[in-house]
Amino acid sequence: MTGIETTGVAARPAPGYGEGRRALLAAAVHVVATRGLRHLTYRSVANEAGVAHGLVAHHFGSRDALLKAALEFSLANSVGSISADPGSGDLEALFAGVVEMVQANPDDQAFQYELILEARRRPELRPHVEEVYATYRQALRGELEAAGIDADDGLVHLVFAAVDGLVFQQVCLDDSAGARAGVERLRTLLRPLAR
Repeated sequence: MTGIETTGVAARPAPGYGEGRRALLAAAVHVVATRGLRHLTYRSVANEAGVAHGLVAHHFGSRDALLKAALEFSLANSVGSISADPGSGDLEALFAGVVEMVQANPDDQAFQYELILEARRRPELRPHVEEVYATYRQALRGELEAAGIDADDGLVHLVFAAVDGLVFQQVCLDDSAGARAGVERLRTLLRPLAR
């Protein structure tokens, strides 16, 4: 056995022992990020991961379970970029790694944006979208409060919307310089609000 599964267009190395679930989640995120949520199937994920499609069903049981697990995976990969020094209250650390995180792996954000847009057409996806926003806002609120900023709902919403817009533009336009400048300007606006 060569460790290569040839069910897809191009043969890919099969994941190593113990890496299967993670490889499937990364494959699911990539499929949605590059081809859209409507292409999220056991077969497309299996082809991307280089495994038999039965393995996807074995790990997740349903497409909805796969989607939820892929969302949790993508959030775990990206929420930490809110601060380079979590809980420190250091505004210089706030969003310090966002641009680099998007450059290194734009699929996580593209996956989340695809899910958000699809929820407009499929209201049953709305709880997933609410989870995305709630997760980011909760992390942001903690960082703002650690900096001594009165992080009321309106401010948290505004700051997150600004960063979310910068990330969206970076993902869509590959505008890292614009995102960096926007993040720095946002920090400048927040500094007077800190203790």
